[in-house]
Amino acid sequence: MKYINELREGESVVEHYLCKSRQSLKSRNGKTYLSLKLQDKTGIVDAKVWDMNKDIQSFAENDFIKIDGSVTVFNNDLQVNVKRIRRSMEGEYDPKEYVPTTDKNMDQMFQQLLDYINTIESPYIKTLLEEIFLRHPLISKEFKYHSAAKSMHHSFLGGLVEHTLSVTQICEFMSGRYQFVDRDILIASAMLHDAGKIMELSDFPENDYTDDGQLLGHIFLGAELIKDTAAKINGFPKQLESLLKHCILSHHGELEYGSPKVPETIEAFILHCADNMDAKTKMIEEMLAADNTQGNWAGFSRMLQRNIRRSDYK
Repeated sequence: MKYINELREGESVVEHYLCKSRQSLKSRNGKTYLSLKLQDKTGIVDAKVWDMNKDIQSFAENDFIKIDGSVTVFNNDLQVNVKRIRRSMEGEYDPKEYVPTTDKNMDQMFQQLLDYINTIESPYIKTLLEEIFLRHPLISKEFKYHSAAKSMHHSFLGGLVEHTLSVTQICEFMSGRYQFVDRDILIASAMLHDAGKIMELSDFPENDYTDDGQLLGHIFLGAELIKDTAAKINGFPKQLESLLKHCILSHHGELEYGSPKVPETIEAFILHCADNMDAKTKMIEEMLAADNTQGNWAGFSRMLQRNIRRSDYK
């Protein structure tokens, strides 16, 4: 199989890929063309069908398709110009080859995350975490397999637990470095900060926004999860509920980045910084891993709005 991360400018490619997205568009001269996103487990590549001829057979988003085309470069990114397409037939592809997956052990990461529950001193917070991670019908089963994003960072099978564990580990370190930090609130917030992604994003291979994801978003859904779960715990303190929800509502840090509140407690601020650090560092790691160019400069990151360089030196 020719994986997407192996594609090179000037090559011909005849291969089966997952059609992640399909748009029918008009060029400036009014000619119809297709803009596609093709995916396998190594990444996503842009593709265009400029000539809508009889060799372009009917297909839809999330179909497995066989394409025949050539690899070019547009705006410093690889692009496949497709001449032929047909739906793939059963047996011609292995679905596992088309779902990007963490290179870490999902079961082990989830268990490491669960181990934090037994370190919580507050009986209310401990019960809250147990209810969500051990007994919630969706989260207890899907958390370790879910993606953390549609495309920004950790957008792969197991991405949510990988990201959440990293953020929790960073918060654990920070909790012992400063005064006035309530470790229980910080660790619980780290574990729960993206739990709303379970409701926001559909499963693979779609990994796309659900209706609630589009209408409400994971920040609101995560805060509602805490509210609904706390309501089932006898005597759960309202102020504690508010402090936990504040961490979830403010973890994107700024209003323009989707948070309805900015961090106003030390725990919320640490959580925001830990989340931001892990997300952006992962973006750079993924960019360096996917880079096939010569030299130390990996190119311009549109997400981070800067050029990224490898730290190689002589």
